[in-house]
Amino acid sequence: MNTQMNEQVLKDILAGVVRKVLTQECASAPAATMNAGPIPVEISARHAHLSVSDAMTLFGEALRPDRPLSQPGQFLSTGRVRLIGPKGVMDNVAVLGPARSTSQVEISRTDARALGINPPVRQSGDINGTPGIILASATGIVGLECGVIVASRHIHMHSDDARRFGLKDKDMVDVRLETERPMILENVLVRVSDDFKLAMHIDADEGNSSGWKPGTNGTIIGMSRG
Repeated sequence: MNTQMNEQVLKDILAGVVRKVLTQECASAPAATMNAGPIPVEISARHAHLSVSDAMTLFGEALRPDRPLSQPGQFLSTGRVRLIGPKGVMDNVAVLGPARSTSQVEISRTDARALGINPPVRQSGDINGTPGIILASATGIVGLECGVIVASRHIHMHSDDARRFGLKDKDMVDVRLETERPMILENVLVRVSDDFKLAMHIDADEGNSSGWKPGTNGTIIGMSRG
């Protein structure tokens, strides 16, 4: 009887030790976590996206690649346009490809003041109710009735990265920029696709205020509260 009792006590003790070890391992395991690693931060300078028809009007041909961009399949085209607003103009503005179904222009708040327009902060493609602008080249001119936005900061994530960070498409997170003047940017949209490469995009105003320079990384510090 005593032997059986001693065996049961030993089993209970062993089971308790195993549970404790497993609990500690789970707590320290490198599971999906929002601070799973650094995120490259890139400046998205002012640029235009053009439809096929607008590209033909401005350049007489489809968009031709000059060099690839960081996101797979995206490229800087050989074409440049002039932005003409009510109060000012901006020359030599980049055009990115490939062509889209609808033309749009992405600028900073500083650019908007110089041009004399007041575009909203939007995600790319969300152009309903936005102001328009005139695009001009050496050989053509296009008037957009709408399509100018201040691009909202966002993170491109491949599906594998999203799993590693424990995030999903359309999550909103807060990110600390690791610069000489560290800055926390709130409400950063997470965009997930198998076609994306991990990178965070901010505009020139955000980059200048934070002291951004090539090689800057960001760290996700938590989910945004709203």
